[in-house]
Amino acid sequence: MCGRTRCVIVGGAPINNYSRVRRYISNDDFVIYCDSGLRHLEGLGAAPSLIIGDWDSYDDPHLDVETITLPVAKDDTDTVYAMREGMKRGFRDFLLAGAVGARLDHSLVNAYILTTLENRGCHGMIVDDYSEMELISSGNDENGTGYPGKTLVEDRYPFFSLIALEGEARGVTIRNAKFGLEGASIGPDYQYAVSNEVLPGKSAEITVEDGRLLLIKIIGQAL
Repeated sequence: MCGRTRCVIVGGAPINNYSRVRRYISNDDFVIYCDSGLRHLEGLGAAPSLIIGDWDSYDDPHLDVETITLPVAKDDTDTVYAMREGMKRGFRDFLLAGAVGARLDHSLVNAYILTTLENRGCHGMIVDDYSEMELISSGNDENGTGYPGKTLVEDRYPFFSLIALEGEARGVTIRNAKFGLEGASIGPDYQYAVSNEVLPGKSAEITVEDGRLLLIKIIGQAL
């Protein structure tokens, strides 16, 4: 990993607010640009550590950077391949930008990258122009004892949503928010924990006793 601890993957979905997304990227990050994600190279100002693509949506720039050329016909998207390559190189912390946008199919697949990472003992976050996305999950410690997933959402986020990506999450509690919950269940067939609001001057407290949910924290409104 050359002393770097986090892998940043830049996809080709639109990024309109480069200054905001750029704040998440550190000079110490290992940055992988995926195919048309290279259109964000100048806007983000983050030098590529690795370039991956099948060049079906962007021409190979032939930069003096390690480059992996993929076949167009393959099972993995370029972004998923980049995730696997990052894990192969030992990274356990991932940030994805340019990963969600107009293409709903790619956006959904990229959202599920977070579950793939977590299933393999890694952590991931997706950022776009107006939100942050990560998982809240229960788990088991080294002794097999279960523990709940917990997190805080500060009031600098005007809205937040909890979405069940798979199965039913149980024992969901939300405190210090406009719409509170106590020990509730949220499943894919009824998504009702959307567009909640943190109480002013508070931090919303979220607990998931069993299962996992996608937490989307909204920073600004969609353009």
